[in-house]
Amino acid sequence: MKSHLDLRACFVGFTTLVFACLSATTIAAQTSQVFRLDGGKSTYAFGVNERGELQTLYWGGRLLTQDKIPRALSLKEWASFDSSYSNTPQEYSGWGAGLFTEPALKVTFADGNRDLVLHFVNATPNGAQSLEILLKDISREVYVTLCYSMDSETGILARSASIENREKQAILLEQVAAAQWALPPSRYSLSYLTGRWAGEWTLNQEPIHPGARVIESRRGSTGHQANPWFAISRDSSQKVVGPITADEEHGEVWFGALAWSGSWRISVEQTQLDWVRVTGGFNPFDFGYKLNSGEHLETPVFYGGYSNHGLGGASRLLHRFELAHVLPHAPDPKPRPVLYNSWEATEFNVDEAGQMALAEKAASIGVDRFVMDDGWFGQRKNDHAGLGDWYVNPRKFPHGLKPLIDKVHALGMDFGLWVEPEMVNPDSDLYRKHPDWVLNFPGRPRSEQRNQLVLNLARSDVRDYVEGFLDKLLTENDIAFLKWDYNRNWSEPGWDQVPPDEQRRVYVEYIRNLYTILADLRKKHPKIEIESCSGGGGRVDLGILRFADEVWTSDNTDPFDRLTIQDGFTYAYTPQIMMAWVTDSPHWLNGRTTSLTYRMLSSMQGSLGIGANLNHWTAEDFATAKGLTAAYHAMQPTIVRGNLYRLISPRNNSPFSSTETVSRDENQAVVFAFTHSTQEGRGFPLLQLQGLNPDAEYKLTWIAGKAEGETPNTASGAWWMNHGLQLDLRGDFQAAAFRLDRQR
Repeated sequence: MKSHLDLRACFVGFTTLVFACLSATTIAAQTSQVFRLDGGKSTYAFGVNERGELQTLYWGGRLLTQDKIPRALSLKEWASFDSSYSNTPQEYSGWGAGLFTEPALKVTFADGNRDLVLHFVNATPNGAQSLEILLKDISREVYVTLCYSMDSETGILARSASIENREKQAILLEQVAAAQWALPPSRYSLSYLTGRWAGEWTLNQEPIHPGARVIESRRGSTGHQANPWFAISRDSSQKVVGPITADEEHGEVWFGALAWSGSWRISVEQTQLDWVRVTGGFNPFDFGYKLNSGEHLETPVFYGGYSNHGLGGASRLLHRFELAHVLPHAPDPKPRPVLYNSWEATEFNVDEAGQMALAEKAASIGVDRFVMDDGWFGQRKNDHAGLGDWYVNPRKFPHGLKPLIDKVHALGMDFGLWVEPEMVNPDSDLYRKHPDWVLNFPGRPRSEQRNQLVLNLARSDVRDYVEGFLDKLLTENDIAFLKWDYNRNWSEPGWDQVPPDEQRRVYVEYIRNLYTILADLRKKHPKIEIESCSGGGGRVDLGILRFADEVWTSDNTDPFDRLTIQDGFTYAYTPQIMMAWVTDSPHWLNGRTTSLTYRMLSSMQGSLGIGANLNHWTAEDFATAKGLTAAYHAMQPTIVRGNLYRLISPRNNSPFSSTETVSRDENQAVVFAFTHSTQEGRGFPLLQLQGLNPDAEYKLTWIAGKAEGETPNTASGAWWMNHGLQLDLRGDFQAAAFRLDRQR
């Protein structure tokens, strides 16, 4: 039977898998099996205990090949209140047999039975580099296939599960996780990301206490409010009392990221015996997936990794992994084109002449891509009408898009376009023709947000319509880039075209069809590039990044706010995908006035874009932007693909911040520094760089700013890292940047 979600982790190209198990065919003999995966600087191991359960044994720093991992033995019960089954850290636990911790899988059978106990059946290597484990309920015909693949370079482990119903009748899946992770008793701290519109990517850190911390989205999409990433840290010394955490560059960190763009949940739970368990997958809130006989449901992938170099080391591993294995053009995604976007200059008031004039100005700066934003289609005069009617507005563009596209190409840029394919305005031809195409409960109000409703992509006819108009748009026009927006969350998630007991499948089928559309478009139009945007950073996860080349980090482009937003973002995601625009000053959100140099340097820490109203720029503005854009082009591969070091964090009201990125070959380093507010005449802190080759010689080149006192033009990596340099950086909202290039 065809899978309901093609996202399994069992793919080739990752690691060497070591089996330390007895060859046997009976369950009794199989209970001595231990399975071990090694990659990068980490080892992951699990085994079959004496009851036949799959038990977590080890996750941490890499062990030697000859090191023996003890066989799995279940944990004892704690009095009569906590059973051995509940206490034992399982790789994938069913809700049954007295389990009181978070289950991976909860099922209701046709006869009302809700007990599920999963035992090991067999293990199947997928080549030499990945592994499938088959589990089965002790009496019912429910099977779970667990998939494991570990990256040989970073040690990041990809895990997923496939649930198969071989019962004669349908079953109801009420809770389905992609994977569970477990850490033995110790003192840990949890890091996770939260936010809101225009305030995403806030890094939260707190001690892990008994009980559970749940981070989730119930919104139908990834959401601004939390992101499906976590990090658990432990101080390597364990010599202090009280709450502790690894710092930026030191200490052990276990981290994970869930590759799912719908409603999701990650639970971090400290049990009564002080084990820490992490469970992540589909959000069980309002979830109910009817699985008919012979069907199977595949979960998203839940990635996990380990670093003994603090949160900085963990993020560098994730960045490297995303570039090599996740993004559409992995393992070698090209740096993002520097783009200009017309939104802040024109908003909805686009037309052929105005966009051509902006394109000429943008080309003079040296940008690579011109993107026309909202307002080009249907009867789109504002956000009250037009969504769903994806034809070129004949009044604004009487000859279609071709004259504008040709003009953009003649100026040496490629052309991009804004779309919002999943949405519809009630004031549109599409809605008037198909009011049943939106998420809704018949006879109930339909909640509008931004004057729009959500098309139900779970429906095959809606999926075909969306894919069809996008395919037509790309076929008829030479479009290199789509800015794919998504400007509201779900409400009234009804699907009355299917039987009532299948309607909650919408949470899975919608996202599955979204991924299908994106995959089909990329296959039909292999040169197209896509940005994932959802009112800023509301749809950023490792699921959508299989199809999106970049993401819109936040609608908040205030350059000072962006320092904190971008700081948090990079704990989970590579700067390669982090779009950062230079917009107008004073900024529309905070009213803050900053120099163009400050705004440019803030944005140059990611993938650079220009979003200002160029019609208001002076000749000096154009000269400044042109010079810094040229400097950025020269440094971009290092900035977006190198090893990132957060030298000084802007968090916690720090008056300063600084980042350094070092190319993978250690031949170049790029440093950005920002003074937010000078107080009491205090100068910028000493900058001691990291990640350089201590024996190499590096030449200093200033992009903006200068050093305080005498600083050599050339010095060893050891000098830059140990002696460091002092910046002459004072005042409010001041910035500096420099690069180091290896001489020998």
